[in-house]
Amino acid sequence: MFWLLASLAYLLGSLSFAILISRGTGLPDPRMNGSGNAGATNMLRLAGRKLAILTLLGDLCKGLLPVLVALAVGLDLQQQAWIGLCAVLGHLFPLYFRFKGGKGVATAAGVLLGLYVPAALLAVVAWAVVFALTRTSSLASLIATPLTLPLLAWQAPQALLPMCVLTLLIVWRHRGNLRDLLAGRERHF
Repeated sequence: MFWLLASLAYLLGSLSFAILISRGTGLPDPRMNGSGNAGATNMLRLAGRKLAILTLLGDLCKGLLPVLVALAVGLDLQQQAWIGLCAVLGHLFPLYFRFKGGKGVATAAGVLLGLYVPAALLAVVAWAVVFALTRTSSLASLIATPLTLPLLAWQAPQALLPMCVLTLLIVWRHRGNLRDLLAGRERHF
Protein backbone atom coordinates (compact mmCIF):
# COMPACT_ATOMS: atom_id res chain seq x y z
CA MET A 1 0.00 0.00 0.00
CA PHE A 2 2.86 2.38 0.84
CA TRP A 3 4.49 2.14 -2.59
CA LEU A 4 1.18 2.47 -4.39
CA LEU A 5 0.31 5.62 -2.46
CA ALA A 6 3.83 7.01 -2.92
CA SER A 7 3.52 6.54 -6.69
CA LEU A 8 0.05 8.09 -6.78
CA ALA A 9 1.29 11.01 -4.66
CA TYR A 10 4.08 11.66 -7.16
CA LEU A 11 1.62 11.53 -10.06
CA LEU A 12 -0.77 13.89 -8.27
CA GLY A 13 2.12 16.19 -7.37
CA SER A 14 3.07 16.27 -11.06
CA LEU A 15 -0.14 18.17 -11.85
CA SER A 16 1.19 21.72 -12.11
CA PHE A 17 -1.71 24.02 -11.35
CA ALA A 18 0.23 27.09 -12.54
CA ILE A 19 0.72 25.50 -15.96
CA LEU A 20 -2.79 24.03 -16.18
CA ILE A 21 -4.45 27.30 -15.15
CA SER A 22 -2.27 29.25 -17.58
CA ARG A 23 -3.19 26.92 -20.43
CA GLY A 24 -6.86 26.97 -19.50
CA THR A 25 -7.01 30.76 -19.46
CA GLY A 26 -4.85 31.34 -22.53
CA LEU A 27 -1.92 32.77 -20.59
CA PRO A 28 1.69 31.97 -21.47
CA ASP A 29 3.56 29.16 -19.71
CA PRO A 30 4.77 30.53 -16.34
CA ARG A 31 8.00 28.57 -16.75
CA MET A 32 8.87 30.82 -19.68
CA ASN A 33 7.79 34.14 -18.13
CA GLY A 34 8.32 36.16 -14.97
CA SER A 35 10.60 34.27 -12.61
CA GLY A 36 10.26 31.11 -14.71
CA ASN A 37 8.74 29.27 -11.78
CA ALA A 38 5.54 27.22 -11.98
CA GLY A 39 4.10 28.38 -8.66
CA ALA A 40 1.68 30.77 -7.00
CA THR A 41 4.14 33.65 -6.57
CA ASN A 42 4.96 33.78 -10.25
CA MET A 43 1.27 33.42 -11.09
CA LEU A 44 0.58 36.46 -8.91
CA ARG A 45 3.08 38.44 -10.96
CA LEU A 46 1.83 37.13 -14.31
CA ALA A 47 -1.89 36.60 -13.90
CA GLY A 48 -3.11 38.41 -10.80
CA ARG A 49 -4.44 37.52 -7.40
CA LYS A 50 -7.40 35.30 -8.39
CA LEU A 51 -5.36 32.86 -10.50
CA ALA A 52 -2.51 32.93 -7.98
CA ILE A 53 -4.92 31.90 -5.21
CA LEU A 54 -6.29 29.08 -7.38
CA THR A 55 -2.73 27.92 -8.03
CA LEU A 56 -1.89 28.11 -4.32
CA LEU A 57 -4.97 26.11 -3.34
CA GLY A 58 -4.36 23.47 -6.01
CA ASP A 59 -0.72 23.06 -5.01
CA LEU A 60 -1.62 22.97 -1.32
CA CYS A 61 -4.30 20.30 -1.86
CA LYS A 62 -2.01 18.04 -3.85
CA GLY A 63 0.30 17.92 -0.83
CA LEU A 64 -2.52 17.49 1.69
CA LEU A 65 -4.60 14.84 -0.08
CA PRO A 66 -1.98 12.04 -0.26
CA VAL A 67 -1.15 12.49 3.43
CA LEU A 68 -4.82 12.29 4.39
CA VAL A 69 -5.30 9.16 2.27
CA ALA A 70 -2.23 7.57 3.89
CA LEU A 71 -3.67 8.39 7.31
CA ALA A 72 -7.07 6.98 6.34
CA VAL A 73 -5.58 3.64 5.28
CA GLY A 74 -3.66 3.36 8.55
CA LEU A 75 -0.09 4.18 7.55
CA ASP A 76 2.09 5.55 10.34
CA LEU A 77 3.25 9.15 10.55
CA GLN A 78 6.66 8.50 8.99
CA GLN A 79 5.08 6.72 6.03
CA GLN A 80 2.62 9.58 5.64
CA ALA A 81 5.52 12.03 5.59
CA TRP A 82 7.40 10.04 2.91
CA ILE A 83 4.24 9.92 0.82
CA GLY A 84 3.85 13.67 1.23
CA LEU A 85 7.45 14.10 0.12
CA CYS A 86 6.59 12.14 -3.05
CA ALA A 87 3.88 14.70 -3.83
CA VAL A 88 6.43 17.49 -3.42
CA LEU A 89 8.85 15.62 -5.69
CA GLY A 90 6.08 15.48 -8.28
CA HIS A 91 5.68 19.26 -8.01
CA LEU A 92 9.42 19.85 -8.33
CA PHE A 93 9.91 17.35 -11.17
CA PRO A 94 6.49 16.88 -12.83
CA LEU A 95 6.20 13.86 -15.09
CA TYR A 96 3.63 15.59 -17.28
CA PHE A 97 5.64 18.78 -17.86
CA ARG A 98 9.14 17.60 -18.81
CA PHE A 99 10.22 17.46 -15.15
CA LYS A 100 10.34 21.26 -14.90
CA GLY A 101 8.15 22.34 -12.00
CA GLY A 102 7.93 24.81 -9.16
CA LYS A 103 9.75 25.19 -5.89
CA GLY A 104 7.41 23.11 -3.75
CA VAL A 105 6.54 25.54 -0.97
CA ALA A 106 2.74 25.41 -1.25
CA THR A 107 2.74 21.65 -1.76
CA ALA A 108 5.01 21.27 1.28
CA ALA A 109 2.59 23.42 3.27
CA GLY A 110 -0.19 21.00 2.34
CA VAL A 111 1.94 18.09 3.48
CA LEU A 112 2.63 19.81 6.82
CA LEU A 113 -1.06 20.59 7.22
CA GLY A 114 -1.85 16.90 6.89
CA LEU A 115 0.98 15.70 9.12
CA TYR A 116 0.95 18.14 12.02
CA VAL A 117 -1.26 21.24 11.94
CA PRO A 118 0.81 23.27 14.48
CA ALA A 119 3.89 22.97 12.22
CA ALA A 120 1.85 24.18 9.24
CA LEU A 121 0.53 27.11 11.27
CA LEU A 122 4.06 27.98 12.42
CA ALA A 123 5.23 27.94 8.79
CA VAL A 124 2.35 30.14 7.62
CA VAL A 125 2.84 32.68 10.43
CA ALA A 126 6.62 32.77 9.90
CA TRP A 127 6.17 33.16 6.15
CA ALA A 128 3.62 35.96 6.61
CA VAL A 129 5.78 37.87 9.10
CA VAL A 130 8.94 37.64 6.99
CA PHE A 131 7.01 38.55 3.84
CA ALA A 132 5.34 41.52 5.56
CA LEU A 133 8.73 42.80 6.72
CA THR A 134 10.71 42.16 3.52
CA ARG A 135 8.14 41.81 0.70
CA THR A 136 10.28 38.90 -0.52
CA SER A 137 8.52 35.56 -1.03
CA SER A 138 11.68 33.50 -1.46
CA LEU A 139 13.21 34.75 1.80
CA ALA A 140 9.94 34.05 3.61
CA SER A 141 9.94 30.49 2.25
CA LEU A 142 13.60 29.93 3.10
CA ILE A 143 12.99 30.97 6.71
CA ALA A 144 9.57 29.39 7.28
CA THR A 145 10.35 25.90 5.98
CA PRO A 146 13.35 25.05 8.20
CA LEU A 147 11.73 26.77 11.16
CA THR A 148 9.24 23.89 11.40
CA LEU A 149 11.95 21.26 11.96
CA PRO A 150 12.58 21.88 15.70
CA LEU A 151 8.84 21.70 16.38
CA LEU A 152 8.57 18.46 14.43
CA ALA A 153 11.61 17.04 16.26
CA TRP A 154 9.90 17.76 19.55
CA GLN A 155 6.27 16.88 18.75
CA ALA A 156 6.31 14.56 15.70
CA PRO A 157 9.81 13.04 15.52
CA GLN A 158 8.64 10.23 13.21
CA ALA A 159 8.11 12.82 10.47
CA LEU A 160 11.44 14.58 11.00
CA LEU A 161 13.64 12.70 8.52
CA PRO A 162 11.30 13.04 5.52
CA MET A 163 10.67 16.69 6.43
CA CYS A 164 14.43 17.36 6.63
CA VAL A 165 14.75 15.93 3.11
CA LEU A 166 11.82 18.09 2.01
CA THR A 167 13.45 21.18 3.55
CA LEU A 168 16.75 20.47 1.81
CA LEU A 169 14.94 20.10 -1.52
CA ILE A 170 13.14 23.42 -1.06
CA VAL A 171 16.38 25.20 -0.13
CA TRP A 172 18.11 23.59 -3.13
CA ARG A 173 15.31 24.72 -5.46
CA HIS A 174 15.75 28.26 -4.10
CA ARG A 175 19.52 28.31 -4.74
CA GLY A 176 19.14 30.96 -7.45
CA ASN A 177 17.05 33.06 -5.08
CA LEU A 178 19.75 32.68 -2.43
CA ARG A 179 22.36 33.98 -4.86
CA ASP A 180 20.09 36.91 -5.74
CA LEU A 181 19.37 37.63 -2.08
CA LEU A 182 23.07 37.70 -1.26
CA ALA A 183 23.76 39.93 -4.27
CA GLY A 184 20.88 42.29 -3.36
CA ARG A 185 18.95 41.74 -6.58
CA GLU A 186 16.11 39.43 -5.47
CA ARG A 187 12.62 40.42 -6.67
CA HIS A 188 10.33 42.10 -4.13
CA PHE A 189 6.62 42.75 -4.20
